[in-house]
Amino acid sequence: MTENKKKASEEQLAYAGVLNIGMWIGLALLIVFFIVYISGLLPSYIPIGDLSKTPPGSKIAYWSMRAHDFNQAFNVPTGWGWIKLAGNGDYLNFVGITMLAGLTVACYMVILPILIRKKDTAYAIIAIVEVAVLALAASGILKTGGH
Repeated sequence: MTENKKKASEEQLAYAGVLNIGMWIGLALLIVFFIVYISGLLPSYIPIGDLSKTPPGSKIAYWSMRAHDFNQAFNVPTGWGWIKLAGNGDYLNFVGITMLAGLTVACYMVILPILIRKKDTAYAIIAIVEVAVLALAASGILKTGGH
């Protein structure tokens, strides 16, 4: 009986390597920034104590509001507006989340030169389109989604 062992391709290994390193860095950032948030080392844009309250003139507590209503109640920016608030403990967590969300783009950018060098045109085009679509979606230009 012969064993048919398949090996991962160069681009698969490169993608997995970037994904692995990025995941650990992102996880570390999430843990550290969450500790900063709950410890109070940085002030919060929205004080934790306010989250359990009911706003004046409302029957709904802040924590049970829809995102749009919550954003209006606290004057929270939408889209990439959170970057201005990243110096606050509660918004600092978004840095790690954004880094993890961008990992797919980073992985595709790493394998793109490999695909081009191997003259794997179809996959190179798919990688370019994937990066373009993800960049367009993240840019907020289309103004779609829940916010």
